[in-house]
Amino acid sequence: MKVQFAPINIPLERRLQTAAVLQWVFSFLLLGQLCCGLFVILLYKNYWFLYVPYLAWLYFDWKTPDSGGRRFDWVRNWTVWKYFREYFPMQLIKTVDLDPSHNYIFGFHPHGVLVAGAFGNFCTNHSNFKELFPGFTAYLHTLPYWFRCPFFREYLMSSGAVSVSKQCVSHVLSKEEGGNISVIVLGGAEESLVAHPGSFTLFISQRKGFIKMALTHGAYLVPVFSFGENELFKQVNNPEGSWLRTVQEKLYQKVGFTLPLFHARGVFQYSFGLMPYRKPIFTVDGEAEAQGGDDLSHQLMEEFRLELGHPIPVRQNPHPTSEQIDELHQTYLEELRKLFEKHKRKYGISEQETLIFK
Repeated sequence: MKVQFAPINIPLERRLQTAAVLQWVFSFLLLGQLCCGLFVILLYKNYWFLYVPYLAWLYFDWKTPDSGGRRFDWVRNWTVWKYFREYFPMQLIKTVDLDPSHNYIFGFHPHGVLVAGAFGNFCTNHSNFKELFPGFTAYLHTLPYWFRCPFFREYLMSSGAVSVSKQCVSHVLSKEEGGNISVIVLGGAEESLVAHPGSFTLFISQRKGFIKMALTHGAYLVPVFSFGENELFKQVNNPEGSWLRTVQEKLYQKVGFTLPLFHARGVFQYSFGLMPYRKPIFTVDGEAEAQGGDDLSHQLMEEFRLELGHPIPVRQNPHPTSEQIDELHQTYLEELRKLFEKHKRKYGISEQETLIFK
């Protein structure tokens, strides 16, 4: 394999962008494990004056990730997140107004490998979210496992991430005056195993818990599609039935999460590594009219956007029947497909491509 090295005279701005994404990848893959290791060292060395106060803190704070978390704008405002978003780049575009008197569930698709679009748009203050959706607070729900890691849980919550537990989603959607948004990556870790470039397979057919939560709390549903999410990494080939896929699926069944064997580019060369490719991620709100032309095509090649579908009104029903859940679930799938079909040509996706629900 021929290695393509990065030029020496790269502008400082791009170097800062690369550094920002590098620390994010490191945080996603290793920071939690390192924090757990640090805690074990404190116990082994018997630094009781450090671990005893922290254990006391954990005792009283253990349920915070299930009750809205603890975000810090100081962390969300870090300049590193500005460079993180500019690396791809990604952009959040509003095309429909949301009523702040309601609470919403944003169903985020696809999961991708590391969910870069969801983090960049909803866990930092550099995505124009506050300007585009005044009066709203977005909560990105993630695996409860991460909030069991000492120290790391504090860092994760500071970004605005919370647990995807039923208790937490219910807490977010229970705000009587409205204005809360639960962002749920519905495909989960299982969907990351099919996050290959050009793949449009979504694990959504059997996932109906969010539908029941929406009915229980009267939360409006908004399908969200992150065009470009699956283009950031390549994966080791893992077709269904292969030994690798079997191991990955068994790991998922045992512990509730799994990780694809992904690769992309490096820091100083473009041929291999764990850094994502500089591919645009497209994130747009609502029913934007499809547009054409060379100017738009050039613009789309330089941005990562998230597409939001039209809000689906939901009448509150504390005790929904299975038939009502199935009906609303089917409506959601139809709106999600409409969203994809309406915008796919803008992002260079052929007319023949369509979503596959599994």
